[in-house]
Amino acid sequence: MKINYQEITIKELAEGYLEDKETNGVVGYGGKLNIRPKYQREFVYDDKKRNLVIDSVLKDYPLNVFYWVKNSDTDFEVLDGQQRSISICQYVHNFFSITMENDKTPLYFHTLPTDLQEKILNYKLTVYWCEGNDSEKLAWFDRINVSGEPLNQQELLNATYSGTWLTDAKKYFSRKGGAAYQLGKDYLTGSEIRQDYLATTLKWISKGAENVGQFMADNQHKENASALWNYFQAVISWIRRTFPNYRKEIMKGVDWGFLFNDYGNKADIDTDKLEAQIKELIEDDDVTNLKGIFFYLFDGNEKHLSIRKFDDKTKRKVLEQQGGKCKKCGKAITFEEADADHITPWSKGGHTTIENCQILCKSCNRRKSDS
Repeated sequence: MKINYQEITIKELAEGYLEDKETNGVVGYGGKLNIRPKYQREFVYDDKKRNLVIDSVLKDYPLNVFYWVKNSDTDFEVLDGQQRSISICQYVHNFFSITMENDKTPLYFHTLPTDLQEKILNYKLTVYWCEGNDSEKLAWFDRINVSGEPLNQQELLNATYSGTWLTDAKKYFSRKGGAAYQLGKDYLTGSEIRQDYLATTLKWISKGAENVGQFMADNQHKENASALWNYFQAVISWIRRTFPNYRKEIMKGVDWGFLFNDYGNKADIDTDKLEAQIKELIEDDDVTNLKGIFFYLFDGNEKHLSIRKFDDKTKRKVLEQQGGKCKKCGKAITFEEADADHITPWSKGGHTTIENCQILCKSCNRRKSDS
């Protein structure tokens, strides 16, 4: 990989600045710099951070290094520095105003005194650009300290596997208030512009986060992402059919795609029975992970529910009642060597009460669990 150093003035950066609302494309540097490449997120700086960038320039504070990728002498793209670049260019082109510390009058760039305008335009940005393949760019990207807004794993993957498929996928999953958000906002968490909707769907369809990179590589050069979008629609449709009574507190953020992968084709699901079970489990004080209810309904594994454990006070009291001995083998044990156990298991109607508690040594409790 080749890495080159250059100083670019704000005037040069902002020359030919253009935002294309249809494609979300952003260019600058006389049209030669792609400020928002396909793998980059949309603008995420809030007003305070955006204004601090301009304040730093006016005070001659150094901004962090900008990193570009050089594709040719007339084709560059921002590797790191999109947020700062857009903040600078938008201000120079009068998209927003700022206020000075002792004066709350809104000041657009064109209303600044000439000397301040010149000060901004002549401010020099430190730019490093690199030339290399996708793997080299991703490795470099991963090491860069992105000021204020670190890239998440999905954004790094987007940097490596950009192409026709990803461009189409982002139309559905990565636009603010876009199609995936409108359809799935009741069931998914995170931000669409930070790639959370895309990352979640890719994790589901590829059957695990560890498989997402390979899935994106396999699909990178496909013409469109319609299969991914159809899958997402099928998941949301299945949730709504299977669990028509929406409960935001426990349904938002469940890994629904994994359930759909295993049970989406199950034809004999009794939704009324599921609803009755959900109500019963919600009312059970021993169930501490309500989001785990939906997996438990299908596979019966209690680990999803995080059944309430006996507290230390109950454990000490029952150990004292048992004379400091294991209920099963009679061995004398300390508090640290003791396990509090349900006499009647939760699955058979037992609850986490002192009347249903027995103290076992760790060996006896392990044998009981394995039996």
